[in-house]
Amino acid sequence: MNPYCLPDSLLEQLLHEDSPYGDATSFALGLGAHQGELHFAARQAMTLCASEDAQRMAQMLGLHIDQPARASGARLVAGEPILTVSGAADALHRLWKPAQTLMEYLSGIASAVSALVDAARAVSPDIGVACTRKTFPGGKVACIKAVLAGGAVPHRLSVSETLLLFAEHRTFLPDASPEAMLMALRSWSERKTVVEVADPAEARRWIDAGAEVIQLEKCPPAQLAEVVAYARQRAAPPLIAAAGGVHAGNAADYARAGAGLLVSSAPYHAAPRDVAVSMRARCA
Repeated sequence: MNPYCLPDSLLEQLLHEDSPYGDATSFALGLGAHQGELHFAARQAMTLCASEDAQRMAQMLGLHIDQPARASGARLVAGEPILTVSGAADALHRLWKPAQTLMEYLSGIASAVSALVDAARAVSPDIGVACTRKTFPGGKVACIKAVLAGGAVPHRLSVSETLLLFAEHRTFLPDASPEAMLMALRSWSERKTVVEVADPAEARRWIDAGAEVIQLEKCPPAQLAEVVAYARQRAAPPLIAAAGGVHAGNAADYARAGAGLLVSSAPYHAAPRDVAVSMRARCA
């Protein structure tokens, strides 16, 4: 798997934030006249992410790619190499921390995503796993890459291109029937209509109205199983999604309960995965 590459504008921003006027220590020591090499490797097991972007940052700094980056989505064990670059020592120092940090944070998210996917699909191989739009503000483009690298999909890239009917929408239409609201949504777009509900009784009401996806918010697996059983009585049952509090530790329980989709924000809070860095001089 090789998800999309982050835009050069973002990578340039990361480099500029860390060394807007170059690396002062390297400048003071005259390291620009020296050549060296920089190695990145997994310090612990991880699902790798943003390695291509680290390589692109190296190219922006005029460095040579000695060992091309392993692809995002690769599952590495501790000690496996990720990327090796060489060139001017001051450029190596400018690359070091921004590239390392980017890979560590996104590999942390990707690893948490893959753990969630693995736990769910060990029980239900065809279950879908999606991560919400609750990314860190300003970090969506990077977080979505980690979601894809981990084997999941974005739940909603934006509210501009998805239809998800919340209770917060319905509160403004107290006199509208479920059927009328669904008809209004379908007449506006060809997209599937998703309705978030809080309990089995509410789920049954919207299943009867013809919702295509029922998203159960913070319902335990036993309640989800009850909704799944009810939905399966229909000729064209809706997809039943579990959302709110879903993580790798309970993914299997929701899969056993019959969920067709797991929706989670948990991976965005994952700890970074350590990327080891080593640097050494090259003889002129």
